[in-house]
Amino acid sequence: MNMKRDTLPRENELVARNVRRFRLERAMSLGELARRSGLSKQTLSKIEQGSGNPTVETLSLLGTALDVPARRLLTEWGTPVYVQRLADSEWQGAANWHERVLDETYGSGYVRTMVLRLERGERDPEEVPSHAPGTLHHLYMITGKLRTGPVAEPVDLAAGDFVRFPGDVPHKHFCLSERVVAHMVTTVPQVRQFGPTVTRGTSTSENP
Repeated sequence: MNMKRDTLPRENELVARNVRRFRLERAMSLGELARRSGLSKQTLSKIEQGSGNPTVETLSLLGTALDVPARRLLTEWGTPVYVQRLADSEWQGAANWHERVLDETYGSGYVRTMVLRLERGERDPEEVPSHAPGTLHHLYMITGKLRTGPVAEPVDLAAGDFVRFPGDVPHKHFCLSERVVAHMVTTVPQVRQFGPTVTRGTSTSENP
């Protein structure tokens, strides 16, 4: 039975984006990837279209052929900027609780959660260098107005807005109001494991 594209599991679309991205980055044709992986061009074509249903064995073969760990095919990499405006948000819940889902990403690794307090300065803010490959910033505006995101693709946000943008490209935070308070989560997939960095009464951090 054929499934419509909008009913396919999100994981399939994620794998499709990643396989195509890694293949093109390596200047590899579909035929060359088929030769290296032992999979047919038809199978690969379906996977890149998001209409395939790759097994764990297939992901392993693709990872070997593309020279990346198979789990990276299930991790968000270099995703486009995603904005959720307050006016477009939806709340779900029951009598005593409600939730607003801001975003969902796949993968595991380093996760940093913080509250940002920014103030407008006399000078233009400095550009933030690229972080490790696969880094994503997830920012929710609490108060104020902010221009943030990749240097080549900034977005303007107000209280209640949410944005996800890649942190593995140069980016900036520019206050459009005198002060800004925002909640930001930074995720960096596939990094070494280490112990908690926050202890009672003190706070330390490790850079990704």
